[in-house]
Amino acid sequence: MLKLILPTAVACAESFADVTESALLPEEREALGAARHEGRRREFTTVRHCARRALADLGVPPAPLLPGERGAPRWPAGVVGSMTHCLGYRAAAVARSEEIRAVGIDAELHAALPRRVLGAVTRPEERERLAVLSGADPEVCWDRLLFCAKEAVYKAWFPMTRRPLGFADASVTFDRTAGSFHVDVSEPAGAGDAPASYSFEGRWTATPGLLLATVVVPVVPVVPVSGVVRIPPSRP
Repeated sequence: MLKLILPTAVACAESFADVTESALLPEEREALGAARHEGRRREFTTVRHCARRALADLGVPPAPLLPGERGAPRWPAGVVGSMTHCLGYRAAAVARSEEIRAVGIDAELHAALPRRVLGAVTRPEERERLAVLSGADPEVCWDRLLFCAKEAVYKAWFPMTRRPLGFADASVTFDRTAGSFHVDVSEPAGAGDAPASYSFEGRWTATPGLLLATVVVPVVPVVPVSGVVRIPPSRP
């Protein structure tokens, strides 16, 4: 599934079943420590197994994949990537940093967001768009897909900037027929600075049980256009 919404420069691997902890390298086993929640141990193990499979497709030998700042994975030199997991699904995507600047992927169960969560992760204009999308295609849980898209954006954003990004800082617009989405990100102004705006392009897909969203930022000059820094899309 994931390969369908990623460009060929990005290698990926996914799994619908967990592997045993013997798949972990010693450093990863130490990082996992005495985590007692069995689900957490399975996620941690299997998503790294997926990542090593994807890295092998790039010709990168096995290496420990340890959590770094804010939990972001620390990839081998010359590699960028992203991991995701939800109930019954684990996946990883990686690319050479000389070709791709950042990758963000996210997977979510295909179910509506709780109402209390929806208000916390969406902006007013997004809720208006969601109402239109739900009327046109009620088979897709657009609210959960929007959450998925924002998570994918964050996973690409943070490794590039090392700056936090809140749900209210990003506004998502879906193209229902193209399977794509556009995200405008606005950072508040710092002391003596003007607010900075960025835009990202992503792709999504849905099955009855699973939602996937990806954001891939190619290595290109970032040129401000009318006050907006546009991050060009990388298409499959």
